[in-house]
Amino acid sequence: MTGTNSRTNDTAGPGATRSGPSGPPALSRPSSRRSAVELIEAVLDPGTRRSWDEPVVITTEDPDYRADLERARERTGLDESVITGEGRIEGRRVAFVACEFRFLAGSIGVAAGERLVRAVERATEERLPLLAAPASGGTRMQEGTVAFLQMVKVAAAITEHKAAGLPYLVHLRHPTTGGVLASWGSLGHVTAAEPGALIGFMGPRVHEALYGEEFPPGVQVADNLMHHGLIDAVLPASRLGGVAAQVLRVLCGDPAEGGVSAAPRPAEGGVSAAPRPAGGGVSAGPASAYGGDPAGPTLADGGGSAGRPLADGGEPVGSALVDGGGSVAPLADGGAPVVSPVDGGDSAGPQAVESGMSAELPLADGGGPAGRPLADGGGPEASQPADGGVSGAAPVAGRGEPARSAPAVGGVASSGVRAAGDGACPRPVPTAEESIRASRRADRPGVRDLLRVAAEDVTPLSGTGAGEHDPGLLLALARVGGTPCVVLGHNRRSAREGETGDGPGQGQPLGPAGLRTARRGMRIAAELDLPLLTVIDTAGAALNRAAEEGGLAGEIARCLADMVTLPAPTLCLLLGQGAGGAALALLPADRVVAARHAWLSPLPPEGASAILYRTTERAYEVAGRQGVRSADLFAQGIVDRIVDESDAEEGRPEIFLDRLGRILGAELAALRARGQDERLAERRARHRRIGVKG
Repeated sequence: MTGTNSRTNDTAGPGATRSGPSGPPALSRPSSRRSAVELIEAVLDPGTRRSWDEPVVITTEDPDYRADLERARERTGLDESVITGEGRIEGRRVAFVACEFRFLAGSIGVAAGERLVRAVERATEERLPLLAAPASGGTRMQEGTVAFLQMVKVAAAITEHKAAGLPYLVHLRHPTTGGVLASWGSLGHVTAAEPGALIGFMGPRVHEALYGEEFPPGVQVADNLMHHGLIDAVLPASRLGGVAAQVLRVLCGDPAEGGVSAAPRPAEGGVSAAPRPAGGGVSAGPASAYGGDPAGPTLADGGGSAGRPLADGGEPVGSALVDGGGSVAPLADGGAPVVSPVDGGDSAGPQAVESGMSAELPLADGGGPAGRPLADGGGPEASQPADGGVSGAAPVAGRGEPARSAPAVGGVASSGVRAAGDGACPRPVPTAEESIRASRRADRPGVRDLLRVAAEDVTPLSGTGAGEHDPGLLLALARVGGTPCVVLGHNRRSAREGETGDGPGQGQPLGPAGLRTARRGMRIAAELDLPLLTVIDTAGAALNRAAEEGGLAGEIARCLADMVTLPAPTLCLLLGQGAGGAALALLPADRVVAARHAWLSPLPPEGASAILYRTTERAYEVAGRQGVRSADLFAQGIVDRIVDESDAEEGRPEIFLDRLGRILGAELAALRARGQDERLAERRARHRRIGVKG
């Protein structure tokens, strides 16, 4: 894919490339891009567009990123990369969300993600059909991992909108890639795309940097994806209004002032469908439609021929850095978060480590995980600052947000590490480079090792149950730490011979079949009301023709939708590498536990470096500035608990895995003991507040 990978000809698409008889259709170069406002006004009845957008204030302290934002505002007349609002189609009131690609390549940061979610929530509350027109390179790299996780809360809001019985129609514009395609771009009841539009999960520069070869041409284009059943129609912008009106007449009946007149449908799995309040509020119970794929009619070919130019192609402007491939711009400087809990004990009394900007961390005294008692009732309910730790709030990743205090517990760890005040030696905070290298060691324990040491009654399950199997995903029934659960996790056992922490650590990439296997595990957990344990340890998703044509991006989106609405208790273990959408697909759980050297990023660090600097040599520098470490994730509220790995680092992995298993068992048991309504409401609130201050 060419996408947004260079400063010139960023949206040129596949050009006039021709393929053989069995290859994708020939395509012409897109041209004449319409702005997001122009597109929406062409679709809506004249004079009916009304904006819902509230002003966005630039808060970054990074001068280069601030300059990028100010130039994008001057160029587009907009204050962010997305616009939202309402209008009418044949008199019917509808809501819309759309990306402006000229604003930093339509990339999604925290402000854009929050704007999207508020618009979807308002459409749900007012019972309006929702039209989406993404054109984006994906995550805004200047804002790092917290921007990456905006895709979770956007997908959650879309899922609740659909669960309320409200139509969601998507028109994929040129180009749509990365996290946007793998979340709200792939969840439509009906999905169309521009003729010749470049649509794909990952950009060619990243692919070449990681795999050493160019991505096959002609694959990541609208016409080819329709040929493989991944979209419903190829439509020029001039036909969108008429087709949308036709579809809405079927899905909604006659136009009415109140939007969709049908009452909300009850969700499967016993979760009531209740819309969120507008403006970003969180209501008491989540709307869920767990268990099924998006349902809706399928459009016939909309008449967009393979050789027709796009209605609004053209050249990109700006320097957004995006996970689908982006043009070159500096990352925002970010300060390191100052607080990181590290469990060094058993499940009844995990140790906590409080970290500072310095390399030394005194161990903490105090309470239970996430401010509540441990499963055995030990520990106070409120966390306490560590003795000798850093007092007061501290900035996180350059965003000026206060870091959380470490949830600390007393007692002696099974490894012999003692709490602060007992003479324990301070433990250093790993840098991003140290953690990434450690996570890629060939002898690092993986999910199979965890089950071997810390689980009983393990019953492996094979594949999707529908004729597909992916060695990159392990699915099993087991008792982990004494608690019965469904386990699904990335299988890193098949790492390439001779692979070290110096490279991207390809291991066993996860493809669409692996994600469909994961969704099988989610269904089993829901049907049997068993806790679900997901284990993240992946260098990234499969980046090849088979993965793109097999629906990789859509499967990531559907995993996100299933995870945020799953009625069963869910626990995520971030065990090692957490690169890109393959990691994000298994992340949205009730609780997240991380190993000390685990990390999470929008892309493999080498890929982000390739986008930024056209070399993989600065991967660790980029990762350090994106807030990928477990300590960074804890400070942002993404991780709840960090488990020390010193035993594994010192050649005693069984001790580490045994302790980890007991911690996971206690966490699973505690989640299982809670009421479903309370747990689901807290899960929704957890994802809703990602990146939101206060």
